[in-house]
Amino acid sequence: MTAALLAAALVFTQGPAGAEEDSSARAVTFVGEWQQTGSTDPDGSQVTFSASNVVSDPGQNRRSGADQGDIVVTGRKGRPDDPLAGVNAKAFEATQTIDRALVGPVALAYKRVLPSPVRSGLRNFLYNLHEPDVFVNYLLQLKPGKAVETLGRFALNSTLGVGGIVDVAKRRPFKLPRRPNGFADTFGIYGIRNGPFLYVPLIGPTTLRDLVGGMLDRFVLPVAVGSPFNQLAFSVPVGVLSTLDHRAEFDDQLHVLHDGVADPYATSRDFYLRRRQQEIDHIRGKAAQSPPTPPADAAAHIDAVQTPRAR
Repeated sequence: MTAALLAAALVFTQGPAGAEEDSSARAVTFVGEWQQTGSTDPDGSQVTFSASNVVSDPGQNRRSGADQGDIVVTGRKGRPDDPLAGVNAKAFEATQTIDRALVGPVALAYKRVLPSPVRSGLRNFLYNLHEPDVFVNYLLQLKPGKAVETLGRFALNSTLGVGGIVDVAKRRPFKLPRRPNGFADTFGIYGIRNGPFLYVPLIGPTTLRDLVGGMLDRFVLPVAVGSPFNQLAFSVPVGVLSTLDHRAEFDDQLHVLHDGVADPYATSRDFYLRRRQQEIDHIRGKAAQSPPTPPADAAAHIDAVQTPRAR
């Protein structure tokens, strides 16, 4: 590579959505030498370039520490696990607008109106509907012991627990705890990677792997049992109830992830990816289940965050 280069243009776009505009993040045209300094964020999202013998606008901003006549420009490049970051960030903003205007207020009203025991019973009912899915995936993961325990939970709660409203299986003498599991976890255990991160309206943060796995989860009960689980008159109310309950229970964590942080979208994305990896590691038996470490700019709000997994 020759020392002198032809005229070149470096264009660095504005930072993450919601961040203040950086006056140095604009097009710079120069003639001279340039090189990548090797200053790169650990996640590969930020790279710094330096240029010398610059012929530029005399009013061009120079970063402190640069030699006279040099300019150091910092720009952002896409994360390999989030190639659709621009689209995802817009979907995130649109979802937050809808949440503030409709979903959030309705979910919090649901939480205020219904007593805690009633909401707990409805949540147990929703969890019980997913036990057949958990059972199937433990079989696929070659964990027959946990599969049998899950089948026992489903049988006990569906009968003695009045359709799952009361979680009798976790009590003495049975002591069968609820264990979340699904096709996305099975994919992860067998080495299928996340694929691109996605922020889907009405679904929220996910990945291609988790999105496909979640769709398969929803087919287990309708295919295995049939009516009424395969009818819209059942699935639509259950879906609405599940969304409202999850949103109500997740309200505090949403404030932690979104309020007072520099980039709420990136914070939510990184937290989701860490949490999902911990869930898969826990099923593998690699680590004890524990809440993921909160993002650095959210750590001032809480010591730890544990998000209920959407089902």
